[in-house]
Amino acid sequence: MDEAQLWRRLVAELLGSAFLAAVVIGSGIAAQQLSPGNVGLELLENAAATAAGLYAIILMFGPVSGAHFNPVVSLVDAAFGGLPWRAAAAYLPAQVVGCIGGAIVANLMFSRAAVSISTHDRASAAHFLSEIVATLGLILVIFALARSARSRSAPAAVGAYIGAAYFFTSSTSFANPAITVGRLFSNTFAGIAPSSVPSFIVAQVIGGMLAFAVIKALYPGVTPREASDIIFPHHETSSP
Repeated sequence: MDEAQLWRRLVAELLGSAFLAAVVIGSGIAAQQLSPGNVGLELLENAAATAAGLYAIILMFGPVSGAHFNPVVSLVDAAFGGLPWRAAAAYLPAQVVGCIGGAIVANLMFSRAAVSISTHDRASAAHFLSEIVATLGLILVIFALARSARSRSAPAAVGAYIGAAYFFTSSTSFANPAITVGRLFSNTFAGIAPSSVPSFIVAQVIGGMLAFAVIKALYPGVTPREASDIIFPHHETSSP
């Protein structure tokens, strides 16, 4: 992987992560304004916008970087041999910075302070378990599709899974350490208090590790080239 190729991928990961955070947080703010006091409707609006936005964002940036936007996805991909560890290490800060930038933009788009630290406490045993399950399911969706030659279905499947997980998990399915960090910078419907961030990230890492083990058991003998076909087949594009 040459430097120019890695640079393009990092830009795609940063921009994709920024758009993702802007969609999640911006739709959460809009939902609060459109349906004040109706938490169920606010959640539905936030989930629908996130699912649709994620689908579009993956289509935008998938051919360049694989559309990870998530450190757990990048690390699992590297563990399978599909992404060089050097690239995975470079992806992580791009994803985190992108999500923080997207949160700031979302705040500004709704005439709020650029940075407002969330006070939304989400630290509980139920939230911890929910993030393990949410992340486990997300990684299984992505890599199961890659290993069954259905990677082209991933944008829709990932969007659908995240939209559903907003409702079947008590944590509303962050399933992503980068977006977790980004969401602490917005004291809005989609925010998370700084004190809750460490437990969410630990749960997400555990979910990723469990998913790695399950995928190894269900899809043995996959080659590194096949393992790299996360969202779009990398060997057919300029992606890893």
